[in-house]
Amino acid sequence: MAVKTFAAIDVGSYELSMKIFEISQKSGIREIDCIRHRIALGLDSYTTGKITVEKLDELSEVLREFGRIMRSYKVDDYKAYGTSAIRETRNTMIVLDQIKNRTGISVEAISNSEQRFLDYKAVATRGKEFDDCIEGGTAILDIGGGSIQISLFENDTLVTTQNMRLGVMRMREKLEALSPKPMQYEKLIEEVVNNQFSLFKKFYLKDREIQNLIIIDDYISPVLQKKEICRERGNMDNEKFMEFYDEIFHKNPGEISRWLEISEEHASLLFHSAVLTKRIMEVLEAKHIWAPGVSICDGIAYEYAQQNKLLLEVHDFEQDIIASTANISKRYMCSRKRNEIMEHLALSIFDTMKKIHGLSKRERLLLQIAAQLNDCGKYISQIDVGECSFRIIMATEIIGLSHAEREIVAYVAKYNRDEFEYYEALSEKTTISREAYLIIAKLTAILRVANGLDRSHKQKFKEVKTVLKDNELIISVDTAEDITLEKGLLTTRAEFFEEVYSVRPVIKQKRHV
Repeated sequence: MAVKTFAAIDVGSYELSMKIFEISQKSGIREIDCIRHRIALGLDSYTTGKITVEKLDELSEVLREFGRIMRSYKVDDYKAYGTSAIRETRNTMIVLDQIKNRTGISVEAISNSEQRFLDYKAVATRGKEFDDCIEGGTAILDIGGGSIQISLFENDTLVTTQNMRLGVMRMREKLEALSPKPMQYEKLIEEVVNNQFSLFKKFYLKDREIQNLIIIDDYISPVLQKKEICRERGNMDNEKFMEFYDEIFHKNPGEISRWLEISEEHASLLFHSAVLTKRIMEVLEAKHIWAPGVSICDGIAYEYAQQNKLLLEVHDFEQDIIASTANISKRYMCSRKRNEIMEHLALSIFDTMKKIHGLSKRERLLLQIAAQLNDCGKYISQIDVGECSFRIIMATEIIGLSHAEREIVAYVAKYNRDEFEYYEALSEKTTISREAYLIIAKLTAILRVANGLDRSHKQKFKEVKTVLKDNELIISVDTAEDITLEKGLLTTRAEFFEEVYSVRPVIKQKRHV
């Protein structure tokens, strides 16, 4: 059985890290080395919006060393991702180009939703322990340097995920500008957390009971893996965590550093992370905390193995994206029954047209999301539905989707209602690629036909079958009802479909008395 050697590189806001893995179907994912280098890129990015020349020099030198280490391990492949410190610089493209030219390593800046999804995948690699944890009410608290992500699970299903700018580095810089006394830090952090959590609690917690809090971070999690700190590595009940917190709270960074054998800089960030975690545990009323000790590098390795079919999938992540989308749809009061009909019709057409459109399973997922959210703009306006849907989707984080993918979904929802804009006009107000534009056109054509088939919102069809024959997409519907409206609307919508695919949609009615 072939064994792949893979390197995962995280260009984070607080440190650079690389993990080397061996991946095989027989043994799964096995970590064989981990290299870390502290470099606080976030201090530059969050305060000035740019990474200094000095930091870029240091970053490049470390990545060159990472390259030498990869060659020594004879790595078959690698992935390098830059998170918030990279994506929030004003000169991201320049920085990434310089890194590539100086080191030969291609670093990709990923969106927040992609970053958090990789962290989530890293936790899911813990298998049964993760599955058991999310059976009841569970929250994942993902603490980064620039922001935090809260994801709620109920009955194995992802209910919602929200991002808040409460990252430990960003928060520490803001608070230190106020020159508070040590004893004031906790109160100030609590005030900031309470302010941001008030709406979250109102919209998403309500009567929901949270039993477990899963922590992903670079500060508390490594400490809770130590046997002398946490007897059951990474697992603590509420009472034990509060005892651990009190130990930290009554020590200065130097004392924390000596106690836990970490740097004073790390101790300072650990303190902020502990205060943040403590307050969120109180808000959620969580009974148990689990720090699995994973990092984004573990998620990168899992995703690589998954994409290259090197191991069996441990969790249905696509279903999490769909479940999250369904909850967004519910929030904006979309019709669940109509969404199900739209989704079924659109996916049926997509599958029938597979050989012609040449799109992948990923684009099928984007179409499914667009079908779920195409009417969300009605929450704001009954007249300007397309534009309002576009703005809602672009302002809403959908976990697991990149910014470019979310933009595709938003435009498909918009053009399902509004007049389609061709690339020359669209490119004047967006940087969307030609490839993405063609995906938008193909998915819009499908969604328009699906929408036309249920324009009355009465779900008239008992059964729908789609068959491609010559230059026609034959849509056979089983209904005894009058479908004059559907036939008329399909005629107008068929023109764009035929323009995109050179195939004409045709309705054939099968009547049952």
